[in-house]
Amino acid sequence: MEGQDGTQQPHLVLAHKLFLLTHPDAPDIEKVCLKEEVLAAVKADDMASLYETLAADLVLEMDQSVLDAMRAKIDDELKKLDEKIADAEENLGESEVREAHLAKSLFYTRIGDKEKALEQLKVTESKTVAVGQKMDLVFYTLQLGFFYMDFDLISKSIDKAKNLFEEGGDWERKNRLKVYEGLYCMSTRNFKKAANLFLDSISTFTTYELFPYDTFIFYTVLTSIISLDRVSLKQKVVDAPEILTVIGKIPYLSEFLNSLYDCQYKSFFSAFAGLAEQIKLDRYLHPHFRYYMREVRTVVYSQFLESYKSVTIEAMAKAFGVTVEFIDLELSRFIAAGKLHCKIDKVAGVLETNRPDAKNALYQSTIKQGDFLLNRIQKLSRVIDL
Repeated sequence: MEGQDGTQQPHLVLAHKLFLLTHPDAPDIEKVCLKEEVLAAVKADDMASLYETLAADLVLEMDQSVLDAMRAKIDDELKKLDEKIADAEENLGESEVREAHLAKSLFYTRIGDKEKALEQLKVTESKTVAVGQKMDLVFYTLQLGFFYMDFDLISKSIDKAKNLFEEGGDWERKNRLKVYEGLYCMSTRNFKKAANLFLDSISTFTTYELFPYDTFIFYTVLTSIISLDRVSLKQKVVDAPEILTVIGKIPYLSEFLNSLYDCQYKSFFSAFAGLAEQIKLDRYLHPHFRYYMREVRTVVYSQFLESYKSVTIEAMAKAFGVTVEFIDLELSRFIAAGKLHCKIDKVAGVLETNRPDAKNALYQSTIKQGDFLLNRIQKLSRVIDL
């Protein structure tokens, strides 16, 4: 199930291809190649149940002879695996019995039989003593979870792994778990926690079975931009040597990050448009595409307005390389949603910022709570007087 060192787990590669194959924005020419690659992968691993599902969804054409051949191979392989388990239980030691059960678990995983794979992994766990080996079983379960995007399974498996670490466990597996948890957080729109977990794992990344290092850096930069303040972004991302060595290989990402930090807003919008397509066609980020686009614009508009008490809408539009009408419409939406602290003077064509003062906010909150408390005391005194 797990990919070799430095290679992505094949089923996660297949999951991404399936995502692109059913994505309306993926080019049709690319889909022709993807369809062939998906069919080849399904045949190679005898994924009969997935083949039936894809045929029912009209993603692939049903060929009964192919399906029958897959089922015959599965039956033969299961017979051999059961014989190995029986032989190990009768003639060999506990470790050999565990290995035989693990082989059956990985076979079910390979053919895409989720329920039986999870069931067999539990059997394998009951034969496992070492904490490290139990952790490896959790990683197999997590990979299954990410293939099917089963967030309930992923969440429970992460909690289970954390409990196992309380019994012991090496740093290498702990660091790997951070990346798995970071991917889960990013997939469930907890970008701040995802950014922190990814940044903690930059120098110790070994989780190649999930995605290549370039993709890991891509996710790290994207989550950090909407989660960190300017000072932290500079220290942990802009100047990070691990990021600097890779960021140039990813289209638009370097310009996206550096133009934001250097306040080159026109370049930022240009890079942002280029990255939007990559985000839209990413399996984990696609569901949060609109949300992410909004959050990034909130960050960049807030950064621009931070420098001014008031600024003309025309000057802001020029800085971003867009029309006055576009900026006017954009800002009105963000102001109405409470994302930006400013107001638009449409007559004068001016933006006036009204950044909330922390001390003033605390003062207002204290007065409000004080009034509430006095009202409660007055009501209580009336009850007592009665």
